[in-house]
Amino acid sequence: MPASPSSPLHLAVALDGAGWHPAAWRAPQARPRDLLTAGYWADLVTEAERGLLDFVTFEDALGLQSSRFTEPDDRTDQVRGRLDAVLIAARVAPLTHHIGLVPTVVTTHTEPFHISKAIATLDYVSTGRAGLRVQVSARQSEAAHFGRRTFPPLRIEDLDTPEIRELTAELFEEAADHVEAVRRLWDSWEDDAEIRDTSTGRFVDRDKLHHVDFEGRHFSVKGPSITPRPPQGQPVVTALAHQSVPFQLVGRSTDIGYVTPHDPGQARSISDEIRAAQAAAGRTDEPLHIFGDLVVFLDDDEAAAADRKARLDDLAGYPYTSDAKIFTGSPGQLADLLLRWQQAGLSGFRLRPGVVGHDLPAITRGLVPELQRRGAFRREYEADTLRGLLGLSRPANRYATV
Repeated sequence: MPASPSSPLHLAVALDGAGWHPAAWRAPQARPRDLLTAGYWADLVTEAERGLLDFVTFEDALGLQSSRFTEPDDRTDQVRGRLDAVLIAARVAPLTHHIGLVPTVVTTHTEPFHISKAIATLDYVSTGRAGLRVQVSARQSEAAHFGRRTFPPLRIEDLDTPEIRELTAELFEEAADHVEAVRRLWDSWEDDAEIRDTSTGRFVDRDKLHHVDFEGRHFSVKGPSITPRPPQGQPVVTALAHQSVPFQLVGRSTDIGYVTPHDPGQARSISDEIRAAQAAAGRTDEPLHIFGDLVVFLDDDEAAAADRKARLDDLAGYPYTSDAKIFTGSPGQLADLLLRWQQAGLSGFRLRPGVVGHDLPAITRGLVPELQRRGAFRREYEADTLRGLLGLSRPANRYATV
């Protein structure tokens, strides 16, 4: 489902602690004492819903945050520690009404059965607004928490070696199997499996619960789930992808892929590669959104935004860099960029606020009105489910007999 120039944009925000800049917790608008409170996360998601955003994602991992790519660090001047993403989403769900809630899960060390029922439960708690972001991990320190597998030492300079390329392919193949098992478990109860007839004493029609019988290299799943089919049928599956192997996961298994181009040419090239992977997986007729990721520092003018990032860099002790493009400028300038990149095949954007306390309101109260003035973003929520907001129909159950 490529975006057309006239299609309204989809917008999401990626929430991570005090913000994506490592010194964000020291900014005047930050609330470092509140990071591990339910109220903090409720306030952020409520603000995102005020801006009519499609959904928020919640970052998570199985190890402490680190300034190093592959291993823990010993820094004590940056935020360390976080709450569980699925539980945050479940906590804020009853406090919101329309916005989608998409926690991160690490497929490498988490059983598909556990994730399927957790996200199905979130879909019930939110009345149809759940999704998940699948993520892999090859960190030795995280594998050591579980003791079931080991990984070789991982350095950035080794990423293109045959050994690491093979490991990467294996992890993403496992993630694809994980998603397939989760999706089958969501379908393991037919929609009308619960009879709930007090007069006959029949609560469940056992013939409408199905074994999924999934067999993969790393796990086998019998099923059925213990949780009935989610309200959306299939909650929205998303993944971040930077190169060809994860592009294949996006094309094969997800409803949304987050990508990190730095210009429209890269956006077009990445979109074309994902569409090719989608076609190779036999999914050409299925909707698939491609969202561009951007780290944003928004102020009234470009100089103010650049100065604010520079002050944060000074506090951190080094210039902040990211896998995604870092944007410093005004809401109007960001709107120009988003609409230009949309024409390169992106249907939406996931914005990473540099400082949540400053840049999230700048998105909801600055960027969104600017896009609305240009006729490029909704003025009210048009659906009550996340699939509905994204234009995705509720899929039929694969096990139901017609």
